[in-house]
Amino acid sequence: MLELWNVVLYNPLLNILAFFVSIIPGGDVGVAVIILTLLVKTALFPLSQRSIESQAKMNLLSPELKKIKDSGASKEEQAKRTFELYKKYKTNPFSGCLLVLIQIPIIFALYYVFMKGLSFDAGALYSFIHQPTNINMNFLGMFDIGKTHILVLAILAGVSQFFQAYYMPKPAPTTGDGKNPSFQDSFAKSMNTQMKYVFPFIVAFISYSLSGAVALYWVTSNIFAVGQQIYAKKKRSLIVLNKD
Repeated sequence: MLELWNVVLYNPLLNILAFFVSIIPGGDVGVAVIILTLLVKTALFPLSQRSIESQAKMNLLSPELKKIKDSGASKEEQAKRTFELYKKYKTNPFSGCLLVLIQIPIIFALYYVFMKGLSFDAGALYSFIHQPTNINMNFLGMFDIGKTHILVLAILAGVSQFFQAYYMPKPAPTTGDGKNPSFQDSFAKSMNTQMKYVFPFIVAFISYSLSGAVALYWVTSNIFAVGQQIYAKKKRSLIVLNKD
């Protein structure tokens, strides 16, 4: 299993990072981390964009889903009607879960690359990747991202995480009403609040505890996500339910 992990995730990411460090003037590892992060996020962009659009369609389908839940039909019949509704409008409520499942191993691999230390041992590099001769951990001459407890990056990670949560599509109510929300709606609202106001502090604390490279990855990833959410929000008004 460890060998598979190294072959599929760790080694490719380490080699890509080594390649960028070797071609970036001054060998700035921080700049290489940013480029690598943007490369990974760009590769996942179509999938994450599909997830955002699916969430937008789910919000539009909310009234229809509520009608099914309030119809008094059996659980089996409700499940059948709900499935038919998703199929009719070509949406998948689990697309967000798929994105998370794909991203988790990539994120762990990136963290492992940064936390293990960027020595770029020649034995771990592919034959066509040159071993960087100049490895500069001093990002833009401001922070040594090889060290921990970089307060500025930790704060930026927390702030960027807040804005990412702020621009995330808010789940539309599926049951209950404004005065008497259902448990499902109350739970979703609570989770949304925690993601917006609590999770950023957790991200900031973790970023402060780990290496600056990890914090820089988190900041870059969040900023990319915020830009994607803003882009998706502009497109959201153009999203229509189309069963053709």
